[in-house]
Amino acid sequence: MSEIPAVEALLARRRFRPIEALPWVLAAAVYFLLPQYLQFGSQVIGMMLLALSFDLLLGYAGIVTLGHAAYYGFGAYTAGLLAKYGWGEPLTGLLAAGVAAGLLGVITGAVILRTRGLALLMLGMAVALMLNEAGNHMNSITGGADGLQGVDVWPIFGRFDFDIYGRTAYLYSLAVLFLAWLLMRQLVNAPFGRSLTGIRQNPMRMRAIGVPVWGRQLVAFTISTALAGIAGGLSAETNQFASLSKDQPVFWVFWVGLLLIALVLFNRGGVLGLLDLLRARLIGRGRTG
Repeated sequence: MSEIPAVEALLARRRFRPIEALPWVLAAAVYFLLPQYLQFGSQVIGMMLLALSFDLLLGYAGIVTLGHAAYYGFGAYTAGLLAKYGWGEPLTGLLAAGVAAGLLGVITGAVILRTRGLALLMLGMAVALMLNEAGNHMNSITGGADGLQGVDVWPIFGRFDFDIYGRTAYLYSLAVLFLAWLLMRQLVNAPFGRSLTGIRQNPMRMRAIGVPVWGRQLVAFTISTALAGIAGGLSAETNQFASLSKDQPVFWVFWVGLLLIALVLFNRGGVLGLLDLLRARLIGRGRTG
């Protein structure tokens, strides 16, 4: 009998709540009310996608790494190089960026996930530093510290060009983010996602009941890095530029990303979790008052 409430609770988590539509309504409002900021908005959406990927890794799986941006850059260069050297179809370029970053995630994750604590942090950082140096020194391919220029992205479905006002880029980025959000929402509310939460809280207990902890962590790491690669590919396609340079002029992206990651770090339920927490506290104060 005790299993019935647990199943009902799991099904309740999968149901859509009206408040979940709020961010998408706001995003649609931006398109109509702030058309001069659409190009900027598409870049912010890319950072949201990166934060979404990091949420699976840290917020659910409990894997702390300092090298997540490496997969973002790897995806950006994958999509950018394809577009520069003859294949500028955006959807397949985005898919290639995700696959490439995911494969890199499998290879590196198989190594770094066998470590814990400081060693895991250092190995993650080492991956990022190695890719950064490799990208900056392969001048003939990546453009080095100057970045990859000449990225020519074709119209979406052969009809929708990336205009200078950023309208297509914004809607394209928003659609990719929405699909990624739907996928992640289903994933974290499925038994796989609940097992990640259990691993984060008590890996020894999960291992004792027969859960393949390392395997689940590697799958989560791969999905997360693939999603980070898609975010990077999206950035390269909408900006038609890719760079690992420390002197990249759009350094504001760092601060936007830092804010989003801080949300993941200090509020595991995301924005909706924060709203639920505030509502619970207000209800609690009302009862005590």
